[in-house]
Amino acid sequence: MAGKPGPTRSARSSPKASPRKWENLEQLLDADGDISLGRVSGTRLVAITASDGDQCLAMLQRRKGETLVAMLDRLDTAIAAAWDNDDVIDEINP
Repeated sequence: MAGKPGPTRSARSSPKASPRKWENLEQLLDADGDISLGRVSGTRLVAITASDGDQCLAMLQRRKGETLVAMLDRLDTAIAAAWDNDDVIDEINP
């Protein structure tokens, strides 16, 4: 895994959303990462993905009744998990 770009955060025992709203999303985009939101393969499934260069960090499926803000919160947390623990969350490819 390429690791987290920018300044290093103190280690944490479990990934969680950063204190500043979507800090991980912001750092990813500042480091030329990519976030994509849309439907998957012509289905009604809505997904959001984040990648850092050639590494996929997270692929999330929108949950029933989930708001876009809540989905972005989950993505921010998933990016932290990928950077801090090499834990890539993939809800799209079972």
